[in-house]
Amino acid sequence: MVRLRLTRLGRKKVPFYRVVATDSRNPRDGKSIEVLGYYDPMKNPAEIKLDLERVDYWIGVGASPSDTVGHLIKRVRNGATAAAGE
Repeated sequence: MVRLRLTRLGRKKVPFYRVVATDSRNPRDGKSIEVLGYYDPMKNPAEIKLDLERVDYWIGVGASPSDTVGHLIKRVRNGATAAAGE
């Protein structure tokens, strides 16, 4: 099953995340199928950039977003962040 979830980048105590489509059996930072955007919680306000067309594609073919990614998608769709997806 394909999941939309976060993979962690950045150094210690300075997290940066990519939103990726990956097989649910892969480890968190393992191989991904496609990078869909990023999330930077260290900026004020947090910066989120998502390719909503690709997110909709993956959800349409049966991928399920993690809880966190689901909330990020909702925030981008509602325009709650300055860096809305293109």
